[in-house]
Amino acid sequence: MTLNDAVLRIRNRQRIKLSRNNVPAAVWTSVDHYNGEQVDTLTMIFKTSGCWWGKLGGCTMCGFVYDRASTPPSAEDLEEQMTRALERSEKLDHFMVKIFTSGSFLDENEITPDLRTSLLQRLARDERIFKVIVETRSEFVTPEAMEQCRNALGSTSFEIAIGLETSSDLIRKRSINKGTSFQKYIDAVRITHDSGSTMKAYLLLKPLFLSEKEAMDDILGTIDDIAGSVDTVSINLCNVQKGTYVEHLWERKQYRPPWLWTIVEILKEAKNRHPELVITSDPVGAGSLRGPHNCRECSRDVADVIRHFSLTQDPASLNIPYCECIELWKKVLELDDLTYGCPIMD
Repeated sequence: MTLNDAVLRIRNRQRIKLSRNNVPAAVWTSVDHYNGEQVDTLTMIFKTSGCWWGKLGGCTMCGFVYDRASTPPSAEDLEEQMTRALERSEKLDHFMVKIFTSGSFLDENEITPDLRTSLLQRLARDERIFKVIVETRSEFVTPEAMEQCRNALGSTSFEIAIGLETSSDLIRKRSINKGTSFQKYIDAVRITHDSGSTMKAYLLLKPLFLSEKEAMDDILGTIDDIAGSVDTVSINLCNVQKGTYVEHLWERKQYRPPWLWTIVEILKEAKNRHPELVITSDPVGAGSLRGPHNCRECSRDVADVIRHFSLTQDPASLNIPYCECIELWKKVLELDDLTYGCPIMD
């Protein structure tokens, strides 16, 4: 049995929740770092037919595939999803828009070229919106798709966000089951920059089968590999989502999400090596057993520090008061390689 077979077996046991196709999967406002400032952001997750790779098995950690529509939504449904999402921006004066589909915005099977043009032109007409960021897999970044998007947006800034996860093809294949390669990402970066757009890379801290130290070294090595070709790095800390292979192993005590101390160390070291690179992280689920965590006493405070650094990019903000659990974390780094990726304790 391949890793993808194991992931697909779990996928096939899950059910897609019935919901209205004209309502987005999620919408929220937040604050992000942009050109040294803190700016408002409107994030919308469209409910589309879903990620093609996820439906065939897909990534070991990804539960977003279950946010897709149970039946393919029409163009009118997706237009109304955007209408509903934009209602959340009524109090915003100047903001960015992030569009996710739990798949790929540039996949024509999810968003047709005509609909993509219509949606982007609609955003371009809103003078409050100064930048649009869309998420996609590397294989859908083509010169033709980028030209269409740039023409639709006009003078509005455009950014492509790709889940690279790691620069290691071995980890991407054996731990994440990403179904793509580092070279495809490099090709996507070149096409994106040639179009006059910017690139954000999402990295994954501590996929399956890596020790804490291996995971930390992988992220630092990946940032070194891409620092000269990417505009922003966003480090996602692996959490345990329902209906995933990660959950399958976590329930069997064979996986622990990363320590928050690990991402703090990564941010310190990566910012020291690449001071001009924007490096962010939002530790989703921090403090819970399913999310990245230290001990109960410090997890929430450390997570807040990580978020604050992501907004300010100030390394001084990472000087966190001492907590006794940091000694246990250091011991994990020392011994975790001997357990072949299984947690020493939780």
